[in-house]
Amino acid sequence: MSDELIDLDNVRLRPLGEHVVELVLDRPEAMNAISTAMARDLAAATAALAASRRTRAVVLSSAAERAFCVGADLKERNGFSDADLIAQRPTTAAAYRGVLELPMPVVAAVHGFALGGGFEIALSCDLVVADETAVVGLPEVSVGVIPGGGGTQLLTRRVGWSRAADLVFTARRLSAQEALALGCVDRVVPAGGAREAAIELATAIAANSPVGLRQAKRAMRLGLDVDLATGLAVEDSAWRATAFSPDRAEGVRAFAERRAPQWPSDA
Repeated sequence: MSDELIDLDNVRLRPLGEHVVELVLDRPEAMNAISTAMARDLAAATAALAASRRTRAVVLSSAAERAFCVGADLKERNGFSDADLIAQRPTTAAAYRGVLELPMPVVAAVHGFALGGGFEIALSCDLVVADETAVVGLPEVSVGVIPGGGGTQLLTRRVGWSRAADLVFTARRLSAQEALALGCVDRVVPAGGAREAAIELATAIAANSPVGLRQAKRAMRLGLDVDLATGLAVEDSAWRATAFSPDRAEGVRAFAERRAPQWPSDA
């Protein structure tokens, strides 16, 4: 697919400058509750982003006034049979996986409620900027299921077993400052400032080498759950992919000439 961006019924892709794209969750009437249709749109939007050669960083934000995303659309699911729920599962799994597997850095801009699947979307991003209105949590056990969008794995990797167990088993909600203290989010900014701060962070990220960014993310993700020797081998492979790229030559030349680099590669 080319770099042509798409707008769907529940998700929009908006360019922010030359190399940053905003992925907007756009189902405000339901506070971005994840219906089957919304999950399908999110999977399609992330597939378009993954194919983009010019996108160096992504901001994932919300068009809903009071929420980033409140999780699964329980009103829709209330009418589901067991067969309906099983049939929906590949669609929702593809949506979460689409965010998690984006090859470029992704910054979530969280305000208001980010609960259940909504918090899992944020956890699927690389960095989470929350404003002071943010309320996050994984309340799934309170309605008879478990986090199924990666939450049990991603939260545990972020904060450790005991903290994740506390949050998942109690189904409790955290304020922005509590989430920051536990490591569930990375930055907290004043109310109303999450999107602006996330854009600023993504723009700073996007100034760097596209090859370097993607290979650094690849090395960090693939090396996360392997032994040290394997992780170092993953890192070496990623280093080789950057060391012999046009970006490395330009980066070194720009440093020597005391100027901003003009990256020759957009992938």
